[in-house]
Amino acid sequence: MYRKVKSQERGMNAKMFGMVKNVLNNLFSKPATRLYPKEKRPFFKGTRGSLEIEIEKCIFCGICQRKCPANAITVDRSSKTWQLNQYKCVLCNVCVESCPKKCLISKEQFNNPTTYKELYIQKQEAQEAAQEKEIKVAGVSSS
Repeated sequence: MYRKVKSQERGMNAKMFGMVKNVLNNLFSKPATRLYPKEKRPFFKGTRGSLEIEIEKCIFCGICQRKCPANAITVDRSSKTWQLNQYKCVLCNVCVESCPKKCLISKEQFNNPTTYKELYIQKQEAQEAAQEKEIKVAGVSSS
């Protein structure tokens, strides 16, 4: 019985020294992970994070809407609006590749988290209003 207890104590001591060695290695070595808020990892090449449109280039042909496998894009030619349901979109980039004017852009940056669902809607009317404002300002400054 005495030998059995002695061998168990030796085993415990060996485990204890192994653990102390591990603790000291962790204390004096660099961290195994990144300090996330301070150090952000760059995105990998080809990362598909979010979809954006340059509305001034868009001709509202609807090819992206027809090619979208998730039916996440809605294009209305008459009102000149382009709408993306980001919760349906699977970021497959089929719409980006099929756009004839190359106005759709797949960015590496992910969308910020939100507490409510919203649709990404782009209207060309806003662009036209900005252009009209520039024309009025140019007309006033030339007078």
